[in-house]
Order: sequence, then C-alpha cells, then structure tokens
Amino acid sequence: MNKKTWIKIGIFVLLAALYFGVEPLQTAIKRVVFIISMVDITAMKSYILSFGIWAPVVSFFLMVFQSLAAPLPAFVITFANAALFGWVKGAILSWSSAMAGAALCFWIANFYGRSVVERLVSAYALKKIDRFFARYGKYAILMARLLPFVSFDAVSYAAGLTSIGFWEFFWATGLGQLPATLIYSYVGGLLVGGTKMFVFGVLSVISLTILAFIIKKVLQDKDEDLTNMEVGGGK
Repeated sequence: MNKKTWIKIGIFVLLAALYFGVEPLQTAIKRVVFIISMVDITAMKSYILSFGIWAPVVSFFLMVFQSLAAPLPAFVITFANAALFGWVKGAILSWSSAMAGAALCFWIANFYGRSVVERLVSAYALKKIDRFFARYGKYAILMARLLPFVSFDAVSYAAGLTSIGFWEFFWATGLGQLPATLIYSYVGGLLVGGTKMFVFGVLSVISLTILAFIIKKVLQDKDEDLTNMEVGGGK
C-alpha cells in the first residue's frame, strides 16, 4: 500500500477509536444529532447557550458537523445563531461555519473517493447531483447554492469528486450561499411582522434574480457551443 492509503486508514482508525473509545464524546455526538434532527430552534438555542462564552465556537463546530453528517438540517443552527447573537453576527457565524463545512466535505470526497462518499450521502443523492453538474457545467455550484431544495452537503461532497478546482468551488459556494444565509438569519432574528416579511421578500427576489441571470447565461453558452459545432461541421 502507498503512503496515501496508509494515511486514509490511519485517519479512519483514529476517528473510530475516538468515537468508540471515548464514551463522553460518543454521548455528545448522539445528543447533537438528536437535537438537530428534532428541528427545535428553542432546544438548539438552549444547547448552544449552555456552553457560556464558548457558545459561538460550539455553534461553529456544530455547523461543520452538520455539514459532514448529511442530511441533518442546517437552518436549525442558522435560526438559533440569529436569535442568540443578532442577525448580522449570526449570519457571519453561520456563513463562515457553513463555508468551513463545505470545504471539509470537498476535501473528504477528493481524498477518499466516491465509495466513501456514497456511504455518507447515499449513491442516489450523488447521482442526482451528478446529473445537475452535467447539465449546468461550470455554473452548477453557484446555481445549487441558490436553490434551497438542493442539498448543500451533497453538492459539497459531489464537487470533490469532479475536476472542479477547490478555489472555484469555494468562491462559488461563498457567493451562492450568502443570500440564503442572510434570509434565514434575518427571519430568525429579532425582527417581527411586516419588516421581517419585507426583508425576506427583497432577499428572495435578489436570489431569484441572480439565479435567473445564471440560467440565461447557461442557455446562451449552450447556444454558442451548438452554433460553433454547426459551423465546424459545415467546414
């Protein structure tokens, strides 16, 4: 076995030893999974607050963990962050931690390959993302981040299996994730009533406008490619 294979095995053995050998860690992980899966904002707020001054740090790692453990919902943590730290600070915390989680998912997929990723997100989910990537090409990452019904974590893992460069993936993720983070943070913050709905509507329109522009650009590029093929064929 080469060095990379030994590193893969070593990391896996270390993580397994920590999980099964350190009972408090195993208990903590099971508790986190339970709280996130309940989709209970109040319970999530209470859990994060229980760490006192370390609450923002804990929230950061909760979001990273959520990214790895697809398909746990991220919006539970985003809403809790907005309610606890204010919508601006909450949005920054949620966005930066989601970016860290996305980068880690990308690295895991790139390092371990498809067989491992299929155990993390399922082969069916990966096939759906593969078709999405094949259809929209270089715009796929940005579009996927703007569409709330496309799994954030599955896209991150799937991107690591492609020839997409890390920084191309990273910037597309950051730009595409920003509108959704702002929307969720503002809605989950302290503002209420008409103001909240107004801001939600404005941010939604911005997100949809960006998405419409990208789709238009994709279609234009496909038309240009088709025209070039026809011209080349004519020659």
